[in-house]
This record gives sequence, C-alpha cells and structure tokens, in this order.
Amino acid sequence: MSESSAEVVANAATAAVAASAAGAAGGWRRATGIAGVAIGVVAAGAAAGVALERMTVGRGMRQKARLALDSAGPYGSLRGMPGKAFADDGTELYYEVDDLDPEAAPAAIGPRRRRLFGRKAPAPVTVVFSHGYCLSQDSWHFQRAALRGVVRTVHWDQRSHGRSGRGVAQGRDEPVTIEQLGRDLKAVIDAAAPEGPIVLVGHSMGGMTVMALADQYPELVRERVVGVAFVGTSSGRLGEVNYGLPVAGVNAVRRVLPGVLKVMGQRAELVEKGRRATADLFAGVIKRYSFASRDVDPAIARFAERMIESTPIDVVAEYYPAFNDHDKTEALVHFADMPVLVLAGVQDLVTPSEHSEAIADLLPDAELVLVPDAGHLVMLEHPEVVTDRLADLLTRTGAVPAGATVKGYGSTSTAQPG
Repeated sequence: MSESSAEVVANAATAAVAASAAGAAGGWRRATGIAGVAIGVVAAGAAAGVALERMTVGRGMRQKARLALDSAGPYGSLRGMPGKAFADDGTELYYEVDDLDPEAAPAAIGPRRRRLFGRKAPAPVTVVFSHGYCLSQDSWHFQRAALRGVVRTVHWDQRSHGRSGRGVAQGRDEPVTIEQLGRDLKAVIDAAAPEGPIVLVGHSMGGMTVMALADQYPELVRERVVGVAFVGTSSGRLGEVNYGLPVAGVNAVRRVLPGVLKVMGQRAELVEKGRRATADLFAGVIKRYSFASRDVDPAIARFAERMIESTPIDVVAEYYPAFNDHDKTEALVHFADMPVLVLAGVQDLVTPSEHSEAIADLLPDAELVLVPDAGHLVMLEHPEVVTDRLADLLTRTGAVPAGATVKGYGSTSTAQPG
C-alpha cells in the first residue's frame, strides 16, 4: 500500500502478539486474535526463518548485532540547513535544505558564467524530495549524498513522521488524506523554495503527495515545475494489491485490519511495548516487504527497520485508510509536457511495478525504468540505479549541467556532513 502496507501488516502482527501476551480486555484480545490469524498468512514465511535464528542466537547477541549495524552504517546522518513550514491546520513541518556548493558549482556549470546587469541572477532549480509512509527524509540518504553541492535540494518529513510535528487535525480525530499531504507539500515549497524552477521527487506515499499537489495546485505545476520523478508509487487502485499473498489471506487481512488498526491506535502505549519486545521477530517481515535482493547490506536493512520502528503505531493506524481512497490518475495530465522519470522495483510487493507501468502509460514521454531484483525500497537497495536515472532527469530539466559529475552514487565515503 504505500510505503509499507507491508509495514502496517508487520506492525499489526506485532501488536496482536503483544496485546494477547499482555492479557488485555476480552474484546481487545478477540480483535487481535482474529487479526493474528489473518496477518499470520503474511508473516509466516518471513517469520519462520527469524524464529529459527532466535533458537540459535541469544537475545543479548541479537541486540549487540543491531547496535553494531547501527554504528557501522552511518545512513541517515546527513544534515542540512533546518527550516520549518506550517500546514493549513497548524502542523509544524520540518525540512532541510542542501544548497549549491559555491566552490563546486562553478566547475559544474563550466568556465564561463553569464553576468546579469540591472537584475538578479535567476533562482537555481530546487529538487524537492518527498518520502514514503513510515519512513523519513533520511530514506533518500544515497541520493542526497550524491547530489550534495551539485544542485539545491529540499528534504522534508511528512506530518507525524521524522522530525515533523504530530498532525494537528489528527489530534482532533480528523482523518489523514492524501489531499492534506499535497497541501503540506505546498507549504514546504512556499517556505523552502518560494521562487524558481522545481523538480519534484516522490517515493511511494511521497509520489502520491506530488500527485495531490498537482491536483490542487495545477498553476504551480504549470508555472514552476520542470520535472518529476515517481519512485515505487501508484496513482490509485491500491485496494487491489495482494502483497504476494494467496486470495484467502488477502481477503482476511483486508476485512479485519482497518478495525484492528483503529483499536491499536487507541491503545498505543500497550502496542508500542509489544513492538519493542518482538522487534527482532518481525524484522524478517519488514525486510521481505522492503527488499528483494538476497545480499542486501545488513546495515541498510537495519537502517530501514529503524525508520519503520520509529513511526508510532497510532500514526501507522491513522494513515492506513487514506491509501484505499487514493486516486490521482487524472492529476497525472499536469506532468504531460515535462521530463518525467517513473521507476520501480520489479519485485515490489507493496506498490507493484504494474502501478508504475500504468503511470507511464498515461505519460507516454516518460522514461520508465523497471529494476530487476529490487523491492519497495529500491532507492536504498539499488541506489546506483536510482541516482543515475535521477541525475539524467536533472540534466534533462537543466537542473544539473550536462558536464556535471554526480559523485559516487551517494557512497558514504564521499558524503559530507551537514
């Protein structure tokens, strides 16, 4: 579903186990018990291998291994100039800006720079990155590292994610909508990139956010957006995704999960205890729905797991219904006359690559890239492919000069701390 209906499923399963073990109220136990049966279809395969590992490796050893992976992989450590925008309901939205490197920029632009007398130089192109569900701006770590100093970038955390504030409207029991996320993106653009051309990049829910922006602010897209990249996302029909499950399992999950998530959101403290207690068990489920490669770097897998774990269960619950309602197919027409990149992992179980193909069918001039042996978090699993195609898009939009060099595909050895 967006960024991890897989993650929703994993969290729900964790909550079910925890709630039953805690001996909560009878109705709660019955609800989570039903959920456990349905969700067990999802978790069984991935959890079996993890369970075997639990029998042979002590809990203390597993905890030490996680800490070692956290310290070995400095992913998500890049920081930029911080800023705050405010959504129309007052929610505080956190963003960071990585500006052009004044020393690197002339070399990238070339030996000759035009001097303008009597007027200011035009604003540089700004690339705005929007992340997916249960992640944060740090999910773009490799692309951010590769583009630092080469182009001006904005990375922001969606409401209730990362360093952004808890959704104010959600505190009043108003549902999250993809339309609201589009308005949030508009607020970030107004604050962080109030003038000049823009390239929009969105992964999963972030891509849906970009579509919602276009749907509500077509004049902004027409006047300022010069390119867009949709990574592992969908324009609608997410209710038809089967997550690689048999029909019976999918139907069971769809039937009970919305109600169970709502209950879990109301018992967040109890559920969070359960998530912490069984985090290593469901790490296998998270990995299955995030990556396809057998040899994915364990530090990368742990990095993704850490981002997903940091999303509070009540946030997971309140976002879930928005994805079934998402349909922004008609908004894609606003991107028809500009360079577009549509990229997806062939083995994505969350937003299957067929959804990206459907987007590309509606944007016939778009570049469609399907990455073999890649899952939902393709920008972490195969960063070199994503960065290479993104750099090509930025060249086509004029954001990056043709002679510029995008360094190292975001390898940590070339990343510069903010």
